[in-house]
Amino acid sequence: MVEIKSHDFDRFAKSNVGNYRLFLVYGPDRGLVSERAAIIAARTGIDLSDPFAMVKLEAADLSGDPGRLIDEVGAFGLFGGKKLIWLRAGGSEKPLVEALQTLANSAPSENILIVEAGDIKKGAGMRKLADAAGTVASISCYADDTKAVNVLIDEELKTAGLTITPAARERLLDALGGDRIASRGEIRKLALYRRGEGTIEEQHVLDIIGDASAISADDAVDAVLQGDIEGLQRAFDRIVASKTPIFMILQSCLRQFQTLDLMRSEMDEKNTQATQIMQTLGRHIHFRRKPIMERALRRWPSQMIAREAARIQSTILKTRQQPALEESTAFHLLMSIALQSSRYGSDGRR
Repeated sequence: MVEIKSHDFDRFAKSNVGNYRLFLVYGPDRGLVSERAAIIAARTGIDLSDPFAMVKLEAADLSGDPGRLIDEVGAFGLFGGKKLIWLRAGGSEKPLVEALQTLANSAPSENILIVEAGDIKKGAGMRKLADAAGTVASISCYADDTKAVNVLIDEELKTAGLTITPAARERLLDALGGDRIASRGEIRKLALYRRGEGTIEEQHVLDIIGDASAISADDAVDAVLQGDIEGLQRAFDRIVASKTPIFMILQSCLRQFQTLDLMRSEMDEKNTQATQIMQTLGRHIHFRRKPIMERALRRWPSQMIAREAARIQSTILKTRQQPALEESTAFHLLMSIALQSSRYGSDGRR
């Protein structure tokens, strides 16, 4: 098994990429998946601007031609040299699993395959195959924790020639996390604002990242968790009216669902009650919000929490790719989750 843990990726990227020809990059943080797939692609030494040396595919390209991936990996470059095949897929598509199985068991090609996938559960076909094959580098990508976000902040600000005060860092950490591309974009926006000024103070973070949305964002997330449609509409309208970046409500919602996922998993594994979980894993939650989170723990089944967290991740990425549709895309997602929540009873049943 060649499984690269999320925290080991930087070391792997610097020294071991050249030892593999098949890469599976997966996880719930689609921004981080895309970023790491791009790092691997850059490390291959292949000219990514050469259309004859790099082939980009989507899962739909395999549905009508399941053998295409094998053919592409085995084909010679038009002008010689190795090729890069970069495939974006969910990770559970049958043609993809079968193709990777064949490639993993065959003689290694000079060509390189990167599969950029979504959140693949342990034991699922693609991940089981990749984890068991010594020829596939399996790279997991999970949402950034505080340590990872701090590293990201340091990297971006060092590049920009800036430093940041402790108070400003804490304020920035509160606004980031969940999606690597979104976090990096916000840090770069802040760095651009302070370019040539030397230091970032707390007020600068408030000016650019802002905290005016904090109350409205929490109100919106609470409305989503409670299935309060009217409350969500009011909170969302306040965010739009304040010109606050829409992504902040998505980030806040994502963090809450990730917290719920962790707490509900612990609750199910230990067969304990939501009240007990709140006393241990929920100690950091503001006292006014604890009853809402506790009710959500009772109402939301584990599989639905994980599904909605994945949907939020995908929507964050979509709003980055289509910024003109950010407001409507975010609102439709949040309303959809709120409607789901309103259908669950206190015991998690419809």
